[in-house]
Amino acid sequence: MDNIYFLIMVALAVLAIADLVVGVSNDAVNFLNSAIGSKALSFKTIMIVASIGIACGAIFSSGLMEVARKGIFNPGEFYFDEIMFIFMAVMITDILLLDFFNTLGMPTSTTVSIVFNLLGAAVAMALIKIGAANGNFSDVINYINTEKAVEIIMGILSSVVIAFSIGALVQWVSRLLLSYDFLKKPKWTGAIFGGLALSAITYFILIKGISGTPFADRTYGFIGNMTIKEFLETSVYQVMVVNFLAWAVISYILIQFANTNIYKLIIGVGTFSLALAFAGNDLVNFIGVPIAGLQSYQAWAASGIPASEFSMEVLSTKVETPTLLLFISGMVMVATLWLSKKARYVADTEINLSREGEANERFQPNYLSRSLVRYSIAVSEWVSTMVPSNVKTAVDKRFQKPVISLSKDKVHHLPAFDMIRASVNLMVAGILISIATSYKLPLSTTYVTFMVAMGTSLADRAWGAESAVYRVAGVLNVIAGWFSTAIIAFLASGTILALISFGKGAAIAILLFASVLLLVRNYISYNKKTKEIKVEDRLRRAESSSIQGVIEESAANIANVVKRSKKIYSNSINGLAKQDLNFLKKNKKQGNKLAGEIEDLREHTFYFIKNLEEAHIGASNFYINAMGHLTDISQSLEYIGKVSYNHVHNNHKKLKYNQIKELKEIDQKLEDLFDRTQKAFEDKSFEQIGAILDSKQDLFDMVSQKIDRQVSRTRTEESSPKNTTLYFSLLLETRDLMTAMMDLLEQYYQQHDSSVTPAKITEKK
Repeated sequence: MDNIYFLIMVALAVLAIADLVVGVSNDAVNFLNSAIGSKALSFKTIMIVASIGIACGAIFSSGLMEVARKGIFNPGEFYFDEIMFIFMAVMITDILLLDFFNTLGMPTSTTVSIVFNLLGAAVAMALIKIGAANGNFSDVINYINTEKAVEIIMGILSSVVIAFSIGALVQWVSRLLLSYDFLKKPKWTGAIFGGLALSAITYFILIKGISGTPFADRTYGFIGNMTIKEFLETSVYQVMVVNFLAWAVISYILIQFANTNIYKLIIGVGTFSLALAFAGNDLVNFIGVPIAGLQSYQAWAASGIPASEFSMEVLSTKVETPTLLLFISGMVMVATLWLSKKARYVADTEINLSREGEANERFQPNYLSRSLVRYSIAVSEWVSTMVPSNVKTAVDKRFQKPVISLSKDKVHHLPAFDMIRASVNLMVAGILISIATSYKLPLSTTYVTFMVAMGTSLADRAWGAESAVYRVAGVLNVIAGWFSTAIIAFLASGTILALISFGKGAAIAILLFASVLLLVRNYISYNKKTKEIKVEDRLRRAESSSIQGVIEESAANIANVVKRSKKIYSNSINGLAKQDLNFLKKNKKQGNKLAGEIEDLREHTFYFIKNLEEAHIGASNFYINAMGHLTDISQSLEYIGKVSYNHVHNNHKKLKYNQIKELKEIDQKLEDLFDRTQKAFEDKSFEQIGAILDSKQDLFDMVSQKIDRQVSRTRTEESSPKNTTLYFSLLLETRDLMTAMMDLLEQYYQQHDSSVTPAKITEKK
């Protein structure tokens, strides 16, 4: 039986590495986003600075593993075998939970995850012990460090509101003072801002980095026989003032004589500081439990006492973590930062939510987001009536964004936000985490950095009327994810602990095997998804300013739509024939996706018209009509996919043989139409369209004949109203689909014919 604990230690070591990987993938968002979003530094430089910060933070993390040892539960209440089962349940749950959120691209808190995993597993084990002893279940409070647990939870929750509010306030004041023309301001303004930001970030680095160094607890005469740690925590104002004056002078010298962009320096130092804090503060979330497990195993192995009788009071004492383990952990984290694709996917979520102007909105509006935006607008309008008009004009002028002439399709080349906002994000996050650390208040770095970024976005007017409901919905989704992290972690770790407690080694083996399968499945699924995104024929927005240019540019789009339309229509018919619900469900999603992309092109119409030259204003009419025809096509396909899926999903009668046969005949004709149309647009050989248009009447006649036959069948032999409704719906929508397709072809053919005719006439002359 003793061998099981050695095997558990091996499993914990492997799980620690896996947890480091999934943890960094989730928390990289905390320190990368401001630098990446502002594009102040090259991506390679950002990654190097962050890597150095992580390495330093990991090495200085010794002694910060207490939350896994005694922060949540009272270790003296448990025996060695029980503690090892708790640690196994926690690690399995933590990895699966974080990987799930990474796959979704949703930033969550590794701190909340580990805290509630420990709480759930400890409570479950306490209940099992109480139940076995026929005790009172209210005694569970004796097993849990309730004071510390409540302090951690309240600190985490309060950080959400505080971070958002202070981030918004500081950004508003910064923008009011510096505006968007901050680079043109006098050099002393940059020096003062640099002094404030760099002094705050430097103090943050000292507070977060010093606590893990060997000399942090030594006393020094030049600071009044206090330890450096005590001096930094008690002499905040003195340190900050000296720090500010020093950095303000240094900033002025760099700006004046070295022509340095002080904002880039702030962003670089800030990125380093948050990476340092992440590794120093959050490393416990990844290796704290395995380290505590190792120390427990060593103490038990040396005792000679049976595992079920060895009290874990030893975990109540402070034990230093070996530097070698910290160094290895740091290297794993750095490697993950460079190699993890999921880290960048999670980062994209926050960057897009805080992006200036439009973005690819991942989140759809909901009732709450609409209500909040509507209420906020009402409050803003009410406040606006109380402010003098000259003050409003002056404030609006400071928030006036510079106009950059760039087509909508090139907008991704612009930074998501400017260097002032990136600097404020890093500065405020650093200050808040420093204050919490100096007062020994626990908090989630994810919550702080995310909510600061959202607060600065709101204050900077990045959430306009065009995007506010989407952004607010995104923030609400992320916050809901945080709460669900806590609930799921508590329940899942408790459940897994119960399984391990009763199933012992067999349960651990099965759970580990299942965990590996889930992780591999998620990895394969994510890779498949990213490959599909890369190779998929997505629709491209038009940039040309002439009709001929739009015709040439949009040819690829039409070919793409036709190719996907053929597949969606055929899959609908085949899915109905086979009654394959999953196949129809996937096909329905493809139809919705195509409709969404075409809708995105329609929303681009404003920018397309703005980009037109005066001489080619007629191209707008062509583009608008083309978008209308594409929308009609997508809506028909979307409807066909939906009614086909619903029919099978509701378990209605299968279509009859003759109905399926007739639909297949139409499908074959449409396939031929789609293939010929796709080839014409791919080859940009628009004269081929004439031949396609000549055969359109045959297609319409075929559909009309099928409708007449179904009318006859309905009068004589049809007995299913649902089948009749579905069949007529498919035929009528197919006719609408063909009408939209033919109208689109007619438009291109006529426009192409009129544009080449003059050239032909000139050639003959």
